[in-house]
Amino acid sequence: MSSGIAEQSNTEGAPAPRKSTARSRTSVLFAFAAVYLVWGSTYLAIRVGIESFPPFILAGIRHLIAGLVLYAVFRRKTGIRPTGAHWWTAAVTGFMLLFIGNGGVSWAEQTVPSGIAALLVATVSLWLVIFDWLRPGGIRPVARVTAGLLLGFGGLVLLVGPAHLGGSERVDPRGAAVLVVASLAWAWGSLYSKHHDKPAAPMLNAAMQSLAGGVVLLIAAGFTGEFHGLHFAAVSTRSWLALLYLIVFGSGFGFSAYVFLLEKSTPCPRGNVRVCEPRGGIVSRLAHRC
Repeated sequence: MSSGIAEQSNTEGAPAPRKSTARSRTSVLFAFAAVYLVWGSTYLAIRVGIESFPPFILAGIRHLIAGLVLYAVFRRKTGIRPTGAHWWTAAVTGFMLLFIGNGGVSWAEQTVPSGIAALLVATVSLWLVIFDWLRPGGIRPVARVTAGLLLGFGGLVLLVGPAHLGGSERVDPRGAAVLVVASLAWAWGSLYSKHHDKPAAPMLNAAMQSLAGGVVLLIAAGFTGEFHGLHFAAVSTRSWLALLYLIVFGSGFGFSAYVFLLEKSTPCPRGNVRVCEPRGGIVSRLAHRC
């Protein structure tokens, strides 16, 4: 995947911007594919991983290792030296997205089936719309988006409401509550990252967030006593494979693709998606025009 650094706009002729726009659109489409196809499978991998690993240790190891590797690669490739403001943004977003968000999902999957966890975390899109509306200068959702929000929250009630309300057994309330909080934190952290100082290279930004989140997760694991109950010799082969999958595909590809999309795509006022060329260049729309 491209490091995400925008090419300089060619103000003397049109061909270069068209090529840059096409390249940007292709990168975004690949990033969407990584998020939807790869990231969705990580919920099952987390469930397998916590069979042997404590939840915060599992999440901490995956993000710390991925962050170290990606930071070394993209720090050298881009030549960007992150500032203190960049690291502060990475620390805040890493705490919200990876400690509360991903760490919460890992903890909740001890009692909530991975499929239900994936459905509950899908409420992130609802919170993103609401938070983006409430922030100063935010975008007010149109009627069809509001209808979608109501339907989404209705589905949430069916999942976590009284037993048999949705035709199934009740979801563990503590796990469900943690997943809702994790979704809130993920949405808020996503918007915070989008509107605060960060490196020009999204992949470097993703690496910094992974580093920050991984460190916080492992510190939390120490405070909760998870290291005392962990014996690496007792970790099953399937849990090791799940951890490897989460490092490479969950954090390396999935999370990096998500951060890339935060930088490259923005919501249209009418609810569509658009991809903005950095540095004030060409704007290419995915789906329909605004």
